[in-house]
Amino acid sequence: MSERNQGPGIGVYVCHCGGNISDHVDVDKVAEAAARMPDVVTARLNPFMCSDPGQDLIMEDIKAGLIDRVVVASCSPSLHETTFRNALVRAGMNPYLYVHANIREQVSWVAEGEGATKKAVSLVASAVAKARLIRSLDPIRVEAKDHATVIGGGVAGLKAARDLAMHGLQVVLVEKTPFLGGWVARLDTLFPTGDDAVELLNTLYRQVSGLHNVEILTCAQLVAQEGYIGNFRLKVTRRPPQTDEERKKLAWVRASGQVGAGVVPFVGICPAEPPDDPEESEFTTGAVIMATGFSAYEPRRGEYGYKEHPEVVTLAELIRQMAGGTSRDGHLVINGKPVKTMAMIHCVGSRQIPGLHEPGEDGRLNQYCSRTCCNSLLHAALRIRREHPETVIFNLYRDIRTYGRGHEEAYIAASENQVRFIRFLPGTPPAVRREDNGYALSVTVRDALFHEDELEIPVDLVVLGTGMQPAPIKELTEVMKCQTGRDGFLQEVHPKIRPVEVASAGIFLAGTCQAPMDMTETVAAASAASAKAGSILSVGAVELEPFVSRVDTLKCSACCTCLRACPYGVPKIVDGAAYIEPASCYGCGACAAECPGKAITLEHSTDEQVLAGQNAIIRFQPPAVGDRHEETGR
Repeated sequence: MSERNQGPGIGVYVCHCGGNISDHVDVDKVAEAAARMPDVVTARLNPFMCSDPGQDLIMEDIKAGLIDRVVVASCSPSLHETTFRNALVRAGMNPYLYVHANIREQVSWVAEGEGATKKAVSLVASAVAKARLIRSLDPIRVEAKDHATVIGGGVAGLKAARDLAMHGLQVVLVEKTPFLGGWVARLDTLFPTGDDAVELLNTLYRQVSGLHNVEILTCAQLVAQEGYIGNFRLKVTRRPPQTDEERKKLAWVRASGQVGAGVVPFVGICPAEPPDDPEESEFTTGAVIMATGFSAYEPRRGEYGYKEHPEVVTLAELIRQMAGGTSRDGHLVINGKPVKTMAMIHCVGSRQIPGLHEPGEDGRLNQYCSRTCCNSLLHAALRIRREHPETVIFNLYRDIRTYGRGHEEAYIAASENQVRFIRFLPGTPPAVRREDNGYALSVTVRDALFHEDELEIPVDLVVLGTGMQPAPIKELTEVMKCQTGRDGFLQEVHPKIRPVEVASAGIFLAGTCQAPMDMTETVAAASAASAKAGSILSVGAVELEPFVSRVDTLKCSACCTCLRACPYGVPKIVDGAAYIEPASCYGCGACAAECPGKAITLEHSTDEQVLAGQNAIIRFQPPAVGDRHEETGR
């Protein structure tokens, strides 16, 4: 008989998902089987359960007193679990008296025919078995301090700090160098508009520095963190400049008395005097925005002749050299020499191929596209052709990826401006060697568009379009307990549903710490992160999911197994027993699984609930339509 207490029963609602499920699963058989499961009092079908009519089915049955538990068999819970919980709330039921069965991603998208239907019935049986044992839960409510911290002083960090402060929050911006501005401070103009990068940066800085509720800490690093969303306790250490380059640039700023971007070429903004001695400070903050940026790929010695031939430079180096460059007879002049012909090579340090490219020091290949390199090279080529029309430019590429607004137009404009484009095969990159034919170098490339003919191009300059890499922030990610993806960038929860959040509640991502982005995308991501953080902190409190681990102190022997098992360092020993702060718990269940005394229980996934679901999958045999439900004791 039923293991549940006396009550109305369980309602099962099976979704067609507009054919995504019903084209592969016999949903009528699923509903028929569900109707015969223990404690199920109704089983209904709908083409779109997530639609208003679908939700109304659930709400009507709740309001009529027909059911007190809900199982929905539909798509991934990450898409619509919240949708159905909200429907329960509107009908006056606790939102956690609900179990989701994923019969789209786990069934219809991976199985066909009778096997798909049997698997769907088994998953519904598992959900029903769990639903018989679940109980009402209350969300965890914690107070949230109206204060936010932004880590990183580039454009993303400045934009996030500005938006948070405009939201009425107190903001601390932490930047590890003496200067603000990040990589944008190393540019002169921006693609595709041609806007002055220095002026944009100065404007943004003036907006931030003019706000009374923003504190800027340069030469500062976050070294320790504890607490949880709404109440993070951070420790920040400020130190004098760490590199000779920083000290030289600071000396120039002090001598000139200027602080704005551009006063020293490609330095950035120096808003305050750095400390003469290390100093520490601690403060409490409600949310943290990671805006730590990226690092540029540095070619290995010998890669396309880099560091072997002075005429081989990265695009960033070319931009710096062009800042003081001149024109002679229509040619670009670099280091006093006219550039009659140059070659620009795409995808250097991006889209790397296993077996062809050498991994970096961390053993990782950059197999992703850095997205901005093509546009940056096109922007530079167009500028050179317009300002130095006698300089001939060859673009050597695997693929041209101009994906944003105005980007394809730049590619067309470059073609019309006589920039030559040569496509090479991925496995046959260009070769660069010293030449004695009136030019500095010779570039050999196989033209993939013309029968793979080998071309030899004499050039005065080779420009490498280097990509983006994750910033070297391993220590910081460990302090903040942030996860990284396979590419090394910080990992969001979901690229579409929760694009600026990490698994740790209260920590958000802004800009290129997350993935390669251009300026427009970086600013948009910063605004999204600040809007998400601001919407939480401005309320003064936050409600968290109650799916956390609880300790029965009477069973706990303080063996410390949970301390070793937890990947987030949440459990502590307090008064002779383990204690888990609910607001800090990630609900991963590692401690509950490892506890030898069974003193820890994970809410909504207790041992009894999980085992009941597993046993239902193992034992349940889907009945034919018209037959009664049976279980076997295999």
